[in-house]
Amino acid sequence: MAAAAAHHRANPGGHEDPPADVLQEAAASFGLLASPARLHIVWVLAQGECDVSSLAHRVGGALPAVSQHLAKLKLAGLVRARREGRRQVYFVDDAGVVTVVRLMVSQLTDRRTTPERLRGLGA
Repeated sequence: MAAAAAHHRANPGGHEDPPADVLQEAAASFGLLASPARLHIVWVLAQGECDVSSLAHRVGGALPAVSQHLAKLKLAGLVRARREGRRQVYFVDDAGVVTVVRLMVSQLTDRRTTPERLRGLGA
């Protein structure tokens, strides 16, 4: 019983720590997004659905490479696909994934556009 409780301790904020398997799965998802190419693909798909040819053109990647990235992202559950006639259309339907990607990109964009002297002032 004490061992089980050790895995779910509440932190000072009152929230329980997530189970180890959830942390492992989250780390794997972040690992997939550590690739600039895959992050770009998820960024584009967070804006709306796209077929593989349009996606390859938009991210500037070769069709086979983009297809491989999509397969990995799909296997991890970060993107989904559906048939539309003869083409496969990819999309992100997990609002959490969209939020995380948009938040990270916007934070980094803000850091680049906000002068260093203003960052400490809450700008």
